[in-house]
Amino acid sequence: TEAQVNPKAYPLADATLTKTILDLVQQASNYKQLRKGANEATKTLNRGIAEFIVMAADAEPLEIILHLPLLCEDKNVPYVFVRSKQALGRACGVSRPVIATSVTIKEGSQLKPQIQSVQMAIERLLV
Repeated sequence: TEAQVNPKAYPLADATLTKTILDLVQQASNYKQLRKGANEATKTLNRGIAEFIVMAADAEPLEIILHLPLLCEDKNVPYVFVRSKQALGRACGVSRPVIATSVTIKEGSQLKPQIQSVQMAIERLLV
């Protein structure tokens, strides 16, 4: 499945960053700081409560989530693609594949340092 990653799925996280992101998504899910699905991710962006957005590069068709990078750029929210919607679903704690998810802002969250380090890593990909 290496070959069929859509070139529109940019920036794509490498293996180590993907693992870091999926771990953080899993923790965010435990802390109730996670919104699953393209529609929910869109809502968090519009409400200004998204820390960062993670999308699956193997969403079929990819166009169903390509409005998210545009919104992210408008709102100045970091976003990143991971290779597998299956892995993203597992990290979100559901048995279904998830094509997009949003880690949300929460006052006094214990995840703040990890969230900031992931935001930095994502921004480095975009440069």
